[in-house]
Amino acid sequence: MKADVTPTLSYFKDHVFVCQNERPAGHERGCCHSKGATKLRNYMKVRAKEMGLPQTRINTAGCLDRCELGPVMVIYPQGVWYRFETMADIDEILQRHLVDGEIVERLRLSDLPAGLDQEAVGRA
Repeated sequence: MKADVTPTLSYFKDHVFVCQNERPAGHERGCCHSKGATKLRNYMKVRAKEMGLPQTRINTAGCLDRCELGPVMVIYPQGVWYRFETMADIDEILQRHLVDGEIVERLRLSDLPAGLDQEAVGRA
């Protein structure tokens, strides 16, 4: 018998995972921490509270394995990945994605694993 995976109401409407992984200085892949992710995640938590987003959880994440692109976050349940660099980027993601329900295309990362392109996936 299969498990019932019918969507139900969730404790959080949106769950944001912000990579905070830290690697040694000079590591070939880099890391989100050295690119300012911690400061921006802290800012995001404060802004989400100020904006009155009580059903939104901003969490620290370990390595999300997109180090070269960082800093990165992923927002569930939509599964949308973003790269961000500034407080203005965070504000835009909070307002447009979490409040207005839009994807911020200019900050969005591809959903495809590294090395795959959309055309190749479409042919498969």
